[in-house]
Amino acid sequence: MPNEDIRPSVGLRPVINVSGTMTSLGASIVVPQAIAAMGSILPQFVEINDLQRKASAVIARLTGGEAGFVTASCSAGISLAVAGAITGNDLAAIERLPDVRGDKNEVIVQMGHVVSYGAPVDQAIRLAGGKVVLIGQATSTYRHHLEGAITEKTAAALYVVSHHVVNYGMLSLKEFCEIAHAKGVPVIVDAASEYDLRIFLEQGADLVLYSGHKFLSGPTSGIVAGRKDMVRNTFLQNLGIGRGMKVGKESIFGVMAALEAWETRDHAGIRERETSYLRLWHDRFEGRPGVEAVIEPDPTNNPLDRLRLAIDPREAHITAWDLAVALARGTPPIIVRDHEVEHNYFYLDPCNLHPGEEVIVAARIGEELDRAQASNEIIATSLEDRSRRRFDGLLRWPD
Repeated sequence: MPNEDIRPSVGLRPVINVSGTMTSLGASIVVPQAIAAMGSILPQFVEINDLQRKASAVIARLTGGEAGFVTASCSAGISLAVAGAITGNDLAAIERLPDVRGDKNEVIVQMGHVVSYGAPVDQAIRLAGGKVVLIGQATSTYRHHLEGAITEKTAAALYVVSHHVVNYGMLSLKEFCEIAHAKGVPVIVDAASEYDLRIFLEQGADLVLYSGHKFLSGPTSGIVAGRKDMVRNTFLQNLGIGRGMKVGKESIFGVMAALEAWETRDHAGIRERETSYLRLWHDRFEGRPGVEAVIEPDPTNNPLDRLRLAIDPREAHITAWDLAVALARGTPPIIVRDHEVEHNYFYLDPCNLHPGEEVIVAARIGEELDRAQASNEIIATSLEDRSRRRFDGLLRWPD
C-alpha cells in the first residue's frame, strides 16, 4: 500500500476489492517493477515498432510462443486476431476492415462461450468484420458440431477460457484444436484472466490472448502470443482497426517488466498469504446463523481459491444480494464477487488485497450480518429490481 492514498483527494471512494482482477475496479495492484519501468521510459522517445520487437522476445520466452506483441487489452486482441485471420498480410484488405471482400470471414465459437466480460465476446469478432458462427447449444457441444461448421468460409475458431463460460459440456481445448487443425483452421484462445502463460499454446492454440493487467499485474494492456505468421498478421492490424487500440511506450515497457517480474515472483508465498486470508474469513463466518462459508478452487484451474459465502435469508435476515449492496455502500466500500448472487451466494477473492485489508473485510461483513440479525424483518429487496437498475449509474454518466 502506498504511503499516501490519493483517492480521497480527487473525490474517489477508497474501495477494497475482494471481487478479483476486475477491469471495472482497476484490474490489479501493479507490481513495483512495472511502475518503475513506465516512469523511466515516459520521458524518452522510442521507435514503437522496435520496442514491440523487444517485447516480442520477452513474450515468446514467457509463453513458449514464436512471437508476440502488446495491444490495448485482451478484448482488442480478439478483434485484431480475428482481423489478422481474415486479411492475412494484405495491407489493402487491412485498410478496408470491417468491410470484407470475399467470403472467408466466419469465426466459429461454442455457444456456451459467448459470454460478456463487460462487453459481448461476439461483438469483438464483429468489430473486425468477422461473422460469428455459433455451434452446439448453451450447455453442450460435440465434435460433429465443430466438424460440420467448418467450410471454405471459415477464417478461424475462437475458444474462450473464463469463469464466465459454461464449464461443462463443452469441447476441451485439445479436442477443439485437433478438429480445427484437421481442416486447416487456426485456433485463437481468449485467456484474459488466466494464470498459466504456456498451457494454451502447449495444448494446440495458434494464438493466445492475455490481459497484461490481471494476474500479471502490469499496466492496462493485452498480450498476443503464438505462431509467428499469425502474430505478424495480427500486429499489422495496427495499420487499420488497431489504430484505435494502440498502446503507448509506457504500456509496452511496463508489460515487459511485469513479465520479467513474473519469472521471479514468489508464487508459493503469495498463495500462502492468500490462503491465510481465506482461513481468517472462513473461521470468522462459519457457524453464524444462515451463513455457510466454503473455500473453493478457481473454476478454470488457476492456482488460487476463493471463499464462497452462502446466505440463507430466513436465518441471516438478509439476502446475499442485499448484503453485497450493503457492503458496497458502506465505509469503506467492500466490492465482492457477485456474478452468481441470484443463487444466494457470493465470493470473496483474496488476490488483490493490501496487507491488513483482510481484517477490514472480515469486520465489515460481520457488522452487516450483525445489523441484519438484529432486524425483526428479512432485508430482501427485489432481485428483478436490482437487475433493472444495474446500468442506471452508467446511463446517468456524467451526473
